[in-house]
Amino acid sequence: MSAPFAVVTPAFQAQATIVPTVRSLLAQTCTDWQLWLVADDGFDYAAFLSDAGINDPRIRFLDSGGIGLGASRARNVALDAITAPYVAILDADDRFKPRKLELALAALADHAIVTCALDVMTDSFVHLRHVGDGPDRVLTPGQHKFVSLSMDSMVVWDRRRTDARYDVTMSNMTDLELLLQLYGPVGSSFHLGAPLHDYIKRASSMSNGANVAAGMIASKTTLLDRLREGAYGLPASDVAGLVGFLEISLGAEAEYGAALAARPGLLFEDHLQPRLQ
Repeated sequence: MSAPFAVVTPAFQAQATIVPTVRSLLAQTCTDWQLWLVADDGFDYAAFLSDAGINDPRIRFLDSGGIGLGASRARNVALDAITAPYVAILDADDRFKPRKLELALAALADHAIVTCALDVMTDSFVHLRHVGDGPDRVLTPGQHKFVSLSMDSMVVWDRRRTDARYDVTMSNMTDLELLLQLYGPVGSSFHLGAPLHDYIKRASSMSNGANVAAGMIASKTTLLDRLREGAYGLPASDVAGLVGFLEISLGAEAEYGAALAARPGLLFEDHLQPRLQ
């Protein structure tokens, strides 16, 4: 029988970050997991981790089948291969806090989808802010984004109750698009308000880089169109909540460049949050 958790990590030129990421899994209080590390750059991560002293039989190494095919394709390769009932997503430059899988496992007893608050950090692991912190709570799709603001890659789900694949046609917002697919059959998620996921914010990251606004706007517009067309089978009240969030977020995108120029280093989350009140 496979481990309950399959942790999916796509890796593209991740040599500078992958060791702390994997070590955060090795430090989990819940030890019944497998890591599915998918190389999207043809690199031998097994040998690289071995040279760093990491030789753990719970780590599975896969290949995306190409070079630079993208995180969505790489994740889907793992999602098509795993047999574990629970899936957790961990990017190759992020980390789990030690109790992430333990607390997620407890919540999965009653909920098909579990998210958690984030500890947003620099690439030197200096704390910047928390996102989504507060009480543990059940969230509907229409409520979720007003709590989680901008990042959804902390999701854990029960594949027996709901499942999905990443949309490889979208350049951005694929984590939210996946979550909308997951919501369809189950209608709610459970949010852990403790920051259990270290989200590393780099200058080149999706929501903080200089040349990503067009891609973000296009992807958010695509999601708006799909929601209005009823693509995810969500109740009208949840569609309204998600549409409201995305409309506010699109307005924030349009103003972010000027705001960032006036306040270098401004996080998109800090730019967006006042608009959601």
